[in-house]
Amino acid sequence: MSPGAPAYYLTTPIYYVNDSPHIGHAYTSLACDVLARFMRLDGHRVHFLTGTDEHGQKVEKAAAAAGRPPKEFVDEVSQRFRALAQTMGYSNDDFIRTTEPRHIEACQQLWQAIKANGHIYLGKYAGWYSVRDEAFYAEDELKPGPGGQKIAPSGAPAEWVEEPSYFFDLSKWQDKLLRFYDENPDFIAPESRRNEVLSFVKGGLQDLSVSRTSFKWGVPVPDDPAHIMYVWLDALTNYITAAGYPDTASETYRSFWPADLHMVGKDIVRFHAVYWPAFLMAAGVAPPKRVFAHGWWTNEGQKISKSLGNVIDPVALVERYGLDQVRYFLLREVPFGNDGDFSHGAMMRRMNAELANDYGNLVQRVLSMINKNCAARMPTPGAYAPADEGLISASERLLPAMRDAMARQQFHVALERHGEVVGAANRYVDEQAPWGLKKTDPKRMETVLYVLAEIIRRLAVLSQPFMPESSAKILDQLGVASNARDFARAFAEGAGLTPGSALPAPTGVFPRFVDPAA
Repeated sequence: MSPGAPAYYLTTPIYYVNDSPHIGHAYTSLACDVLARFMRLDGHRVHFLTGTDEHGQKVEKAAAAAGRPPKEFVDEVSQRFRALAQTMGYSNDDFIRTTEPRHIEACQQLWQAIKANGHIYLGKYAGWYSVRDEAFYAEDELKPGPGGQKIAPSGAPAEWVEEPSYFFDLSKWQDKLLRFYDENPDFIAPESRRNEVLSFVKGGLQDLSVSRTSFKWGVPVPDDPAHIMYVWLDALTNYITAAGYPDTASETYRSFWPADLHMVGKDIVRFHAVYWPAFLMAAGVAPPKRVFAHGWWTNEGQKISKSLGNVIDPVALVERYGLDQVRYFLLREVPFGNDGDFSHGAMMRRMNAELANDYGNLVQRVLSMINKNCAARMPTPGAYAPADEGLISASERLLPAMRDAMARQQFHVALERHGEVVGAANRYVDEQAPWGLKKTDPKRMETVLYVLAEIIRRLAVLSQPFMPESSAKILDQLGVASNARDFARAFAEGAGLTPGSALPAPTGVFPRFVDPAA
């Protein structure tokens, strides 16, 4: 990629290492991976970051429960997230761990910048804290639980904590944040999450405790190592660590900060859309451009929880259904941003109807007809008829339509637009009936088959971000060179398939799935 190409920086949240990865982690990272792949193919220099959040009281307790030193514990669990990235085919450019020296340096430098600007002071914290959420809650946010326990909005128990603490003057940032949201209406998405954040900030902000003294597993506060930095200030800083902070003069930092997109789950939108921009502005650092908070999955209609034993293992899904099939389903099934329900029945319906019957069958029957009726060579087209031009025009509109959807993180819409062209191509096959033209009008048959092959080429180029392995197989069968698969080359003036070029024997790409348990 040219150094002058536009830069695009996107991040997953860094995942907490108190347990193994599940479908929620896979979903967030998949969305980022698809977007990163799309932007690379569309000519951007992309920096795609993921990683693990390894500090905090919750991790310290989980390590103790496992009878392991914290560092040994987090080393093992972090590796599971790296393994998930490999299994799911993620194309991240960096994997950050908050136990790395580069990150500890960035955290302490950010703290010092905020403090030097007069936004951190020493006091005493007395209030409700949820270890599971690593979050502080006001009294009116809590609900009564069994035995007089207080329950946080997430359902986690909260406990009363009193200890010396440094505070960030968040109460002074209400008007500044509201002005920032007003000036940057696309900063928080979708709209429901934006409304939630606006309501929270308009309700008034309290100064935030940003250090703890009751545990030791974290980043020490500069010049006062008895205090450990608040785990969210530590965790959020990873985004600028990976961009090169505190070296703000570096090429990486100047190219990629502020981040174009932080992708998060809806449960942590407050930390990313309220605390994070306030921390950054207090330090004199530009806030990110956009935070998108997606919804949660249920499993066959039930809330996913360890206690119910219905946690969805993404690795098991890939082993059962195939990598590209799982990638497609997760971003096709639910409007991105909404909650969604995973079911094996829905998974099989999408695979068999949209991938096997529609996309896969289109590819298989067209390439098989070319192999049989055109001596396994790309047919040579004649003059285009109106039906040909109509289908070609529909395929030409697909890239801008998908660009628009991807810019709004509407992955399901991008796939819907792609599926519409697949459907149009299948109808064109039925209407033109090239199998009958072999005897009556062989030249017309070649034109029809060439148009179809060209449409399949464009469809495969555009499905690469979602289903990279399957799309590559289709492009290989069309003889498309690996250096002609980015959008600029694939949709350039005069780009297209070469008539007369030899083609390999076609093989199926999206087989029908038959449930062995059925």
